[in-house]
Formats: sequence, structure tokens, C-alpha cells
Amino acid sequence: MTTDNETMDISNKKHFLTVKDHSVSKEIFDLYYDDTLDMLITHPQPSLDTLGKYYESEDYISHTDNKRSIFEKAYYLVKQIALKNKLNLINRLQTGKGRILDIGAGTGDFLLTAKENGWQTIGLEPSPRAKGIAIKKGISFVEDSKELENHSFDMITMWHVLEHVPDLDAQIKELKRLLKPNGTLIIAVPNYKSFDANYYGAFWAAYDVPIHFWHFSKKAIQLLFEKVEMNLIEVLPMKFDSFYVSLLSEKYKFGKMNFVKAFFIGLQSNWKAKRNFEYSSHIYVIKNR
Repeated sequence: MTTDNETMDISNKKHFLTVKDHSVSKEIFDLYYDDTLDMLITHPQPSLDTLGKYYESEDYISHTDNKRSIFEKAYYLVKQIALKNKLNLINRLQTGKGRILDIGAGTGDFLLTAKENGWQTIGLEPSPRAKGIAIKKGISFVEDSKELENHSFDMITMWHVLEHVPDLDAQIKELKRLLKPNGTLIIAVPNYKSFDANYYGAFWAAYDVPIHFWHFSKKAIQLLFEKVEMNLIEVLPMKFDSFYVSLLSEKYKFGKMNFVKAFFIGLQSNWKAKRNFEYSSHIYVIKNR
């Protein structure tokens, strides 16, 4: 599944949907279905030289600590709940704590929460802006995962990051290298099979092209990590995501955030997911062998 970005061969894949970059460039992209892995692929994919410009938005909320609007204030409050839930999860999965790497650490709040709870923490973050905020909170970083020793982490987390990685195969192999035997990997990604994805279609905010290179299903995650002898052991819902994504999708489709409508669609998505377990986003718990 390695790619050569814009030259990626999609000739053997079925066209799924045409979508727009609503937040930055307004450019048009296509999603193609890979039936072998049951996932979607963004095409064309920007080169590494041009990728940075697609992140240049004041509304890229995970790279700031802004609380300017009602939306940002609500996001901040939900984030505090999510941080507690993430801490409870990692402590449940490893009662003795240990060494944790957060890839795509953003402004460092998750690592700060883990650090204050007794975890040994290190982060990776490509955004100088987000990293600068995190460093002021006392978070330590490395520039490149290649600096890190083999099998040196009890746990690795990627909260809504794997979909941003240009070279998927290389990243998965690197995760395998860094994790200790029986170490735990936690990955959170959007789910293109959710009700809200189907409802909003081309306006679904979690497609977020072109900075989301990949769009995963449960089957895709299982198959991708089985290839490197890692086992998917648990899938958990991210119930808040349906509301957040629906709110942005309303903005993309109608030009404004309809809070009541977005809440209703988010609620409906979570309700339907009780039966088919296709939530707006999932957390995947994966064990190294």
C-alpha cells in the first residue's frame, strides 16, 4: 500500500465518490475503493513538498488551543472529557504504566495528561506551531521516529493520525519496530461506513481531503496490521465524533453550522451504530506479537 503520491496507480480500483477540500484549497479530489482491503484512497495525493499548504487554516482546531467561538469552547470542553476517557483506556490496558509514544501529538494535552498520571512520555509532531505549544507544557519530542530504539515502547497512540500518513506500509512497519513484544497500539480513525458519512456523502467533513490519504473500515485495520503480525483485539466507539463531524458537515453543505440539525444527525448515527457498530469514528486496540 505504499504510494508515490500523485502517480499512484488507481487503475484497478473502483471510483467511489468525488469530494472537495472545503476548508483550504477548494480543490476537487476523488475517492477510490480498494476491495482487497475494504478502504478508500484519496486521489490525487499531494506530494510531500506541497502537503503543508493544505494544513494552513485557522480552523484546523487540533493545532491550536483557541477558545474564541462557541464552537471552539464546546470543542475544548469535550476534549477534557475525551482526555479522561483516553487516560482511563491506557491505564486499563496497562496497569503498571510504562513508556508511551504519541504520534501526531498536536498541542500535547494527551501526553500531559498521561505524564501527570505517571507515564513516561515522548511525542512526534510535524507542525512547528502545535509542537511549540506542547513544549511550553513540558512535553518532550523527537524529530523523527528513526531516532528511537527498537522495541522501546509499552504503548503507542495515534489519535486521528493514521489517515494523514502518506506512506501507510512504512508507518505500520515502523510501529511494529518501536513496540515491545506484547506492546499495545491504539489507533483512532474516522469510519466511512458510519451513518453520518452516508448521510452527508461528499460533504462529510471526515473525508477531509487531501490531508486524509486513507479512509478505513474495521476490516481494513484488521487486515493491514495482520500483515505485520499484529492482532486487533478490541474496537471502541468515539461517540462525540458524530456530533463534531456532523456540525462541520452542515457548514460545508449549507454554509453555516446548524447546531440542532447536527445534534440530531449525530444522535441518529450513534443510535444506528448500536446495532451495526459503525460509529463515526472508532478506537482500535492492537497488540504486538
